[in-house]
Amino acid sequence: MNHQELMPHLFRTEYRKIVAVLCKHFGLYQLEMAEDIASDTFLTAAQTWGLKGIPQNPTAWLYRVAKNKAKNALHRDSIRDAIRDSLYKNKMVPDMKSWASAYQDKEIDLSPQNIHDSQLQMMFVICHPSLSPEAQIGLALRILCGFGINEIADAFLSHKETINKRLFRAKEKLREENIRIEFPEDSAIDERLGPVLRTLYLLFNEGYYSVSQDKTIRKDLCLEAMRLCTMLVENAATNKPPVNALLALMCFHASRFEARLDQQGELILYEEQDTSLWNTDLISKGGYFLQAAATGHSISTYHLEAAIAYWHTQKSDLQEKWKNILQLYDQLLQIEYSPMAALNRIFALSKVKGKQEALTAAEKLNLSDHHFYCILLGELYTSIDDKKAKQNFTKALSLAKSQTEKQMIQKKIDTL
Repeated sequence: MNHQELMPHLFRTEYRKIVAVLCKHFGLYQLEMAEDIASDTFLTAAQTWGLKGIPQNPTAWLYRVAKNKAKNALHRDSIRDAIRDSLYKNKMVPDMKSWASAYQDKEIDLSPQNIHDSQLQMMFVICHPSLSPEAQIGLALRILCGFGINEIADAFLSHKETINKRLFRAKEKLREENIRIEFPEDSAIDERLGPVLRTLYLLFNEGYYSVSQDKTIRKDLCLEAMRLCTMLVENAATNKPPVNALLALMCFHASRFEARLDQQGELILYEEQDTSLWNTDLISKGGYFLQAAATGHSISTYHLEAAIAYWHTQKSDLQEKWKNILQLYDQLLQIEYSPMAALNRIFALSKVKGKQEALTAAEKLNLSDHHFYCILLGELYTSIDDKKAKQNFTKALSLAKSQTEKQMIQKKIDTL
């Protein structure tokens, strides 16, 4: 493997580690400095390795260069000025010189344990309740997952400038709140886990249900959410039932990832998927984590959604399957209502009690501005009233945002 092939992989895996450790070392208010040092480290690697070849231990080389660049940064007047302005403005330390000297001789710890701990601690910082969900996801993609700005823009179907502004505002907010990079106290773990799990859930959904045309990025988003959730499961303090339930949910959904799109990148609905493409290893892992989640005295939405996802990995189309799914959706909607859960419940209802009863229930939802609602009505009216089915599919086509969805809907219209 040459350096041009190795570099993207190393950037994705090591950038986030370097940033997390440097932030923990210097403080969150120097997040931009940490990112600049990490980026500059990879730029140096690209230039050096292109001339001299890849070192025997590329990761150790990156860490050594990052350490040196961090130390050198403290000596540069331009960085000192930026730090002084930032610190005095936010009143974080009274004396710039004493702050700088304190870090010049302090060794930067890039040991595996500190790298792991720093990433976990950054997870709680980035998922701080003071930030909006969009800001949390953006920062998670950039700092915890090592995504480039262009990749994040593609994932959100946005522009590079918009993403940069969003990330800048999010970092400013964290500085204003003066958030410390540390692990929450045991008494606060459960409360602080809520926003973290929500962010990982949304991050996974951004990949699984994304309207991005880039299948690679869609899959990477899911895998990164699963990696971060796995870190929480592997940590004794955060290995809680809802965390296991969320990881189970991700495993079950990810097991059907390859079957959801055809070779042309067009969306394939559940009933039309090739079940031989379902990943049985991920289904087994999902079962393991779902069993691990079956402790404690409370059931979270992640438990219920994971159980629903489990039944969707069962290839049979028996009544038992859909009755269980319907009951689980009823429980889910009692705990937390969402339009998507209500729509999915209607589909399960049609399987248990037939299309006519499902249509009656669907009409009560009145989500006519939602393209998935129109798709559902189109499916339910098909063979009952094909004219109404076509009307709903046509409306769904006008509301759909992605080309992938439009292609799938157009096929439904053509079939009618």
